[in-house]
Amino acid sequence: MKKILTMKNIIKEFPGVRALSGVDFNIYEGEVMALLGENGAGKSTLMKILTGVYEKTSGQIFLEGKEVNFSNTRDSQEANIGIIHQELNLIPELSVAENMFLGREPVNKFKRIDWKTLKEESQKLLDTLNVNIKPDDLVSTLSIGKQQMIEIGKALSLDAKIIIMDEPTDALTDKETETLFKVIRSLKAQGKSIVYISHRLEEIFEICDRVTILRDGKFIDEKEIEHIDQNEMIEKMVGRKISEQFPSVKVDRGPLSLELENVSNKYIKGINFKLHKGEIVGISGLMGAGRTELAKTIYGAYEISSGKILLEGKELNIKSPEEAINYGIAYVSEDRKKDGLILDLSVKENMSISSLKNHYSMLSKINKNKESEEVNYYVKSMNIKTPNADTIIKNLSGGNQQKVCISKNLMCSPKILILDEPTRGIDVGAKKEIYDLINKLKKEGLSIIMISSEIPEILGLSDRILVMHEGRITKELKREEATQERIMTYAVGIEEDR
Repeated sequence: MKKILTMKNIIKEFPGVRALSGVDFNIYEGEVMALLGENGAGKSTLMKILTGVYEKTSGQIFLEGKEVNFSNTRDSQEANIGIIHQELNLIPELSVAENMFLGREPVNKFKRIDWKTLKEESQKLLDTLNVNIKPDDLVSTLSIGKQQMIEIGKALSLDAKIIIMDEPTDALTDKETETLFKVIRSLKAQGKSIVYISHRLEEIFEICDRVTILRDGKFIDEKEIEHIDQNEMIEKMVGRKISEQFPSVKVDRGPLSLELENVSNKYIKGINFKLHKGEIVGISGLMGAGRTELAKTIYGAYEISSGKILLEGKELNIKSPEEAINYGIAYVSEDRKKDGLILDLSVKENMSISSLKNHYSMLSKINKNKESEEVNYYVKSMNIKTPNADTIIKNLSGGNQQKVCISKNLMCSPKILILDEPTRGIDVGAKKEIYDLINKLKKEGLSIIMISSEIPEILGLSDRILVMHEGRITKELKREEATQERIMTYAVGIEEDR
């Protein structure tokens, strides 16, 4: 197969850090190249060099045999390279059409924006993506999944020869993912080349032709997909064997901790379930099923209109997250960067922000020594990889950011810990560490609610599973009776044949 682009011996140094050490990377015409590695492996840095965000320290880039250098993003776009960012890069106050062609709007003979053409071209892209969105829709009114489809449409509008997709399915429903895969196959048939970055290894085997693996800023291997299996892939990514991907621990269930009796509001209807100490209850369902809304209702972000929430037998009337925290209910958001972290603050400031009252001295001032002592304890016990607790948190990998989010909530000494998509966007090595941590907390008697879109994760860690559809619990399954097929049956609202 013809190489359309080659990166040779790429080195990138930041002050005090070598992010890439002599990396080689190839892209082939009409193929999908998976780019894999743990968070911090260098994938994003390499792609930022390819798209002109960063300039390489040394090395060479050849496009169709000719050496090129990209000093800025416009250079790479003019070389027909497009990227779909993991972090949404849209302007919420503008329409879908305006976002898709921002800076490249079609103009009429009077040099004014040709709105008719703009909307027509946008509609063509939306039709290709098979999404129920109109060109005039404001981006701020769309779900995260639909916004991700707009990002994909924006990249397709460039008519690029090389398209980089960074975690493109992270916020997509199964149906939207299927549509994206059809689009990718169509692009391949047109001779386009795709770089596909994902932590979902099952997608790699479904859609990719080859795989390139990085580790610690170094090139590890390039292989055709049929010549590598998942175990070898993981081993090369993390540099060691990972024994059991979803380790489950058996713990004797403790007394009743949380109970919901017929809880309803505008998001959820008639919710009933119980949670015990030392138990993990998994919540599964498709996007929009009401899983996060249920979590936020327990957490006090949404008020209940009827029903009861009881903690250790006592009825609660929670009006805010602050009250929930005071009662011992903690919530780790599915969107850590939007709701869980303040990216320009340090690890220490993020970790202690919800429990500052525990660090007050007699003069109502923060006891800095006590705060630092507790933060350092969690940095060590959670194996958070950071130069120190004063490091700005946006400089940490996704997995380490997630461990800070969990630590922040543990510092509030919760009785109930709600984990909403706890491993979204983090690599397999960090996932295993999060799973081990969840099991450790379970053994310590914590009551855990875990929401996940990854059914193997739900099956592997949960003691019981609640399946939701359209704001209701359609089925409660014991661990031993749950299967992927049964969960999906109830997730789409179908009753099983008996």
